[in-house]
Amino acid sequence: MKLLIFVLVVLLNLSTKIIANEISGFAVVSDGDTIKILNNKIRLHGIDAPEKKQNCTKNEKKYNCGRLATEALIKKINKNVVKCLTQKNKDRYNRSIGVCFVDQKNLNKWMVKNGYAVAYRRYSKDYILDEEFAKKNKLGLWSGTFLKPERWRKLN
Repeated sequence: MKLLIFVLVVLLNLSTKIIANEISGFAVVSDGDTIKILNNKIRLHGIDAPEKKQNCTKNEKKYNCGRLATEALIKKINKNVVKCLTQKNKDRYNRSIGVCFVDQKNLNKWMVKNGYAVAYRRYSKDYILDEEFAKKNKLGLWSGTFLKPERWRKLN
């Protein structure tokens, strides 16, 4: 029985390593949901941030919410080492898909919970509760009006 448990534990560990790869280092932020570590472009799993040129409205004034999301991610990383657990598959732009951390803080979750990105429901349900928190507390994007980034991309 102990041998069976040991074998199962080993197999689970091996399967995790097969499913997820770790990429870590200093990150360059491309936008609110994409970073680059060394030569690895990584799309933050389960979130969708406004595009660089996307404007949103708050208090009847337009502002560049895409730039704001990018700046928020840069500030949160704050020149620290970023560790990303990436999936084997890549997106259509050949970016790895990953969940990224700074000091064990999940950056994907942080972006959504603070209203800098939305939960990308088409690909994941991981951050829906964080989006609901941001919406309820009128944080970031939810403090005004905006088009979801996916919709904005289709129109532009």
